[in-house]
Amino acid sequence: MIRVIGSFVSPYVRKVLACMNLKALAYEVDPITPFFGNDEYERLSPLRRIPVLTDGDVSICDSSVICAYLDDAYPDRSLLPASPKDRARARWLEEFADTRLGDVFIWALFYQKVVRPLVWGEPTDEARVTKALSEDIPQALDYLERELPSDGFLFGDIGLADIAIASFFRNGAYAGFETDATRWPVTAAFVQRALAHPSIASLLPFEDVQRSVEIKHRRQALLDAGAPLTSETLGVREPRRGYMKL
Repeated sequence: MIRVIGSFVSPYVRKVLACMNLKALAYEVDPITPFFGNDEYERLSPLRRIPVLTDGDVSICDSSVICAYLDDAYPDRSLLPASPKDRARARWLEEFADTRLGDVFIWALFYQKVVRPLVWGEPTDEARVTKALSEDIPQALDYLERELPSDGFLFGDIGLADIAIASFFRNGAYAGFETDATRWPVTAAFVQRALAHPSIASLLPFEDVQRSVEIKHRRQALLDAGAPLTSETLGVREPRRGYMKL
């Protein structure tokens, strides 16, 4: 059984799980956040990043490396398009999502408005949030508006690049952001289509539980919701700081 370590709410974990859903792979999840991982978690992920994937004797960190492994190890239903040019473009758009959208939607918005107050008891950096909303996010969406298709997905069927991009908008929504469909109609419609795809939409009930239930009751609530959880967890009760990727 493939095991994925990481919270359902993480955009990087969501990307991996959605790609595994596309491939119809069975898996179990240990839904911890990187702040609450024990020493074994740090051994598996020395940068304290999620997700981590284990498959037999293989242990892999970083969502992009994991998705590349999944395509190599389980080639049915490729996550990338067929032509070299399209594959290169898909990889670039995944990289743009993981880096630029990760910076503006996660570290400048979701982390500031959700994680800092809830996990660390620290105030939101309002100046950083304001800059993200007024400058950085609009700039990123201007770029996507030129790159995304007006209907369907980037390369025919939904794939890795589509999932990687759309995933960050869900975390943006959790922090109160909504794409202005008047200003960015192509992007707004694309994100709506991608998030509605069963590979991603099927994860939403588990995300809702992870966001709404107290941590001491969360595991049972996830099981009650049908989440495929591991029998044991690498989580701890007290958060630990470190170099982390949500």
